[in-house]
Amino acid sequence: MTAVAAMARGGSSLAYPERFYAAASYVGFGGSPSSAAKGVASKFSNDAALLLYALYQQATVGPCNIPKPRVWNPVEQSKWTSWNGLGNMASTEAMRLFVKILEEEDPGWYSRVADFVAEPVIDVEMNHKTEVVAVSGNGNAIIEAKTIPTENGSLSETQDKDVVFEGLGAVSVYDQWISPPISGARPKPRYEHGAAVIDDKMYIFGGNHNGRYLSDLQVLNMRSWTWSRVEIQAGTGGTTPCAGHSLIPWDGKLLSVAGHTKDPSETLQVKVFDLQTCTWSTLKTYGKPPVSRGGQSVTLVGMTLVIFGGQDAKRSLLNDLHILDLETMTWDEMDTVGISPSPRSDHAAAVHADRYLLIFGGGSHATCFNDLHVLDLQTMEWSRPTQQGEIPSPRAGHAGVTVGESWFIVGGGDNKSGVSETVVLNMSTLVWSVVTTVQGRVPLASEGSSLILSSYGGEDILVSFGGYNGRYTNEVHVLKPSHKSTLQSKMIETQVPDSVTAVQNFTNATRDVESEFETGHEGKIREIVMDNNDVETKITKVEETNDRLLAALKAEKEELELSLNKEKLQTLKLKQELTEGETRNTDLYKELQSVRGQLLAEQSRCFKLEVDVAELRQKLQTMDALQKELEILQRQKAASEQAALDAKQRQGSGGVWGWLAGTPPDESNGA
Repeated sequence: MTAVAAMARGGSSLAYPERFYAAASYVGFGGSPSSAAKGVASKFSNDAALLLYALYQQATVGPCNIPKPRVWNPVEQSKWTSWNGLGNMASTEAMRLFVKILEEEDPGWYSRVADFVAEPVIDVEMNHKTEVVAVSGNGNAIIEAKTIPTENGSLSETQDKDVVFEGLGAVSVYDQWISPPISGARPKPRYEHGAAVIDDKMYIFGGNHNGRYLSDLQVLNMRSWTWSRVEIQAGTGGTTPCAGHSLIPWDGKLLSVAGHTKDPSETLQVKVFDLQTCTWSTLKTYGKPPVSRGGQSVTLVGMTLVIFGGQDAKRSLLNDLHILDLETMTWDEMDTVGISPSPRSDHAAAVHADRYLLIFGGGSHATCFNDLHVLDLQTMEWSRPTQQGEIPSPRAGHAGVTVGESWFIVGGGDNKSGVSETVVLNMSTLVWSVVTTVQGRVPLASEGSSLILSSYGGEDILVSFGGYNGRYTNEVHVLKPSHKSTLQSKMIETQVPDSVTAVQNFTNATRDVESEFETGHEGKIREIVMDNNDVETKITKVEETNDRLLAALKAEKEELELSLNKEKLQTLKLKQELTEGETRNTDLYKELQSVRGQLLAEQSRCFKLEVDVAELRQKLQTMDALQKELEILQRQKAASEQAALDAKQRQGSGGVWGWLAGTPPDESNGA
């Protein structure tokens, strides 16, 4: 057995949580805290020792809820800061990360554990640039040369690797796709098929091969990695060849929902396959079913199927939302608020926290999308949140599966070529990151492939099958996601202002420890936690073996610090803009108050003017009346004067004519 095989056998033979407890026992945890601290510090570098301590506490005790030590003790301060920086990391995640770090620090640790007996290995983590090869049926390791794509776009050299298997079970590396050794008659190559997992068996139904719809049901036993065909018995409903459908595991049965068929029905059909009787039947439903379609998404939320979008038999794209209650078998078309996604098919859907439905990508007849939409299933309101991190390119025909709060997306195409990268979305923070990238026209860069979640050796695995990228394929690929994928998405959260607390705590923990080491506390820490005199020699030897880990940690720390500094600069800039805005707002408010005062004064003056005008109008009316009276009096006066003048004239005229007539003037007049 070569060194690689020995490392494989020595590193990962036990399932969790036994593997964690074996690792913790080897490191020195389980005894008194002081002896454990001395043992860890004497075996590992300071950074690794603190991180192992924090992960052990997180796995066995839980999140750090104790107050920060008040006494200035650099050891206790560093231990508390490191533990507190893990936030609410799950216990199982802490266990696996603990073992992962130990295997990187001391690959042969398991062979030196006396309390556990080595067992046949189930899975192993090795260098990310290597890939697993086939094995003989008797379980012995064999050697096979293989060229492996790397993440940086270049191809690694062809190498020989010894890999240990348990029977026919495959060994996988973390965050890399591998081809496990498959036996049995492989299914016909296909795409747009349905896939589901029940009891460690992956069932494949239907699909499209050379434009012909398929109706066979195939099963892959993921313990022996053996294909076999399920023999269908006659039932109440025959199997209809279809593609673009969804296969959902439910109550020990398989539900085939919707899909394109040669002679489509008017409404959407749900077929049920009973694994006990090996018969197909048509599910009897009530209410108004949706129109028949293919390329839709079907998501199981509790006891409810949520169907969105797709393409009907007339090639019309849809964006309607329907729900099938599996308890009452009743259909409902849901009315939503907000801006729903545009009509599309071949998108991916997932549910988060049993409340939020996420829709990503998909395509129309000429365009592919990379937008992300979220539907709150309680309020039935659509939203389009902002995506963060390495946002995927537009694609359709991709496959997705959720692992905890991580949503993995594989494959798809953009009408030009297949998508080569495997990406993951943290559904809590909506941060994207790239897990790995494949090169060339390989099945993983295909449209219409399937992706399921299963477990192997106590760890999650992703299994991809089939697809089309210029040719139809029936290959199986397996990826074992490590916590690197999750940690990457969490680290990128530093770019999101509302989601940086936990990551900042973890970053600050590393920075605090390193600053203490750099400012002279290193000697004090070693003096406290180490008893022997030649401790510097031991630490030097350990640090020499851990250069790669330290370099990686420092690189990640520098990236985090850079992101944090950018965020701080952005925050400072926003604060300055906010201050300037508040100042402008204050000035504008003062100006507004001044204008309001002036306006009130003008309103008061206008009111007074209106009163004066009213008084003047009254006086003017009075003057008009007086003018009229004056005119009347003047006319009366003129008339009176005229009458008097006329009377005088008459008197004068009577005396002359009387004199001429011989009439004597009136004496009285003369008098």
